Amino acid sequence: MKYNPINRQLFIKNRKNFMAQMKPKSIAVFNSNDQYPISADSTMPFQQHRDIFYLSGVDQEESILLLFPEAADEKNREVLFLKETNEHIAVWEGEKLTKERALQVSGIKTVYWLKEFDKIFFELMTQAETIYFNTNEHYRQAVATETREDRFIKTTKNKFPAHSWAKSNPILQRLRSIKDSIELELMQQACDITEKGFRRILSFVKPGVWEYEIEAEYMHEFLRNRSKGFAYTPIIASGNNANVLHYIENNQQCKDGDLILMDVGAEYANYSSDMSRTIPVSGSFTKRQREVYNAVNRVKNDATKMLVPGTLWKEYHVEVGKLMTSELLGLGLLDKADVKNENPDWPAYKKYFMHGTSHHIGLDTHDYGILWEPMKPNMVFTVEPGIYIPEEGFGIRLEDDVVIREKGEPFNLMREIPIEAEEIEEIMNS
Repeated sequence: MKYNPINRQLFIKNRKNFMAQMKPKSIAVFNSNDQYPISADSTMPFQQHRDIFYLSGVDQEESILLLFPEAADEKNREVLFLKETNEHIAVWEGEKLTKERALQVSGIKTVYWLKEFDKIFFELMTQAETIYFNTNEHYRQAVATETREDRFIKTTKNKFPAHSWAKSNPILQRLRSIKDSIELELMQQACDITEKGFRRILSFVKPGVWEYEIEAEYMHEFLRNRSKGFAYTPIIASGNNANVLHYIENNQQCKDGDLILMDVGAEYANYSSDMSRTIPVSGSFTKRQREVYNAVNRVKNDATKMLVPGTLWKEYHVEVGKLMTSELLGLGLLDKADVKNENPDWPAYKKYFMHGTSHHIGLDTHDYGILWEPMKPNMVFTVEPGIYIPEEGFGIRLEDDVVIREKGEPFNLMREIPIEAEEIEEIMNS
């Protein structure tokens, strides 16, 4: 792995918190992700399933974590199963976790090779009444591929039809949404790497550069700072491309007078950052561009102040809509009649700001978190308002990642990343 070792106390604490919420006489099993084929002998780069990583720190394919708090033998209360390494694998694929190294990473003392799983799992299931399956119930999920977890669930239901089953996901949604101090440090590192990338491109951009060249500058800076790269597919959208919310082609030339909307973020140790900035290709905003830019920035700043313990996500977005409506009226994009006659299910401001303002962020860019429950300290949210004006040839989005605190305003993990129009112009023209 490119990232520095993570304090295993994080994973020890995460397992303890999860097991405290399990039913009596129950087992929970977590599988690593598959390596997905492309064609011939090619595979996509491996990405670990975030749940097994969250609970163990194991960042390797073909791994299984088993938790059984009431196992008769204490050594079987936390168990890792790993792909057995050998000299051939070491030569062709590189180092894999040994049992000793797995203990150092995870804090789990009992480690078996994967070939022993079926036998040991059967023995432990004879002591258990319930098994927790790790289903994906994120509100944005739309998975069409059968996963390693899916296959495990199907096989286990057939082999153990007399057991009851439960869901890991509701427990993990709540646990993962509240970040430990170690997690916040990792997320800060991801944001710091993103800052380095952004400052690099501020001195790089000029009329005539191509969107993909900007993408390459970010990737260069991310990789040289121990990141695997982008936390999600980057958006480098110049001119009217910015009005396509998920524009990812990044294949157009940036022209004098245009703005570039960049929605990018580095990952670090599997943790995500998520930044949006909009900059002028020429190094200077026009008067109109600056007016809209400052309006978006004001909405972002005011929306950020609302992210406090007890806030409900749905009500928060209603209030942000009111802020945006006021700004759009001031910009002449809406008039009072538009607001008076608006459809309550699709308010007038949605014509120019059609997406949500905030989402959980952490191990996933759109991270775990139950949206109908009140916000709590140490949750991390994005704040990302935007105004999109196709008829004027530009769109602006600004986004930071912030930590909810027990008291006071949220802590901005991106506080060092330039955002004020004047500062961006100064850096670009220095």
